[in-house]
Amino acid sequence: MARYAIDTTTVNEAVSGGGLLVVAQWEAKDGEADRVAEILSRFLPEAQKEPGAQLFLISRAKDNPAQFLFYELFRDEAAFKAHQESAHFKTYIVGKALPLLARRERMQHGLI
Repeated sequence: MARYAIDTTTVNEAVSGGGLLVVAQWEAKDGEADRVAEILSRFLPEAQKEPGAQLFLISRAKDNPAQFLFYELFRDEAAFKAHQESAHFKTYIVGKALPLLARRERMQHGLI
């Protein structure tokens, strides 16, 4: 999962227009971390192609591989809603990954 959101866009370009930043933390159930990572590796390229996704990063903790951290920058609330309604979100996240989690937290932020 070492890919960035959009190969041709710098972070400065991605954040220059503001937007909605979503930060999420996941922790996989015991024994499920590798399955979650594999699901996310299939989900990430699809999420990165969304027109409203300005930046989409997923990382895995080095000291606890069951923990995942998401940084998602969307153009606006409508883009975030479209993300949650996308087929790949419903298939990979709702249908496959969420049942494997022990914990899921999300926070939304506006850029300053």
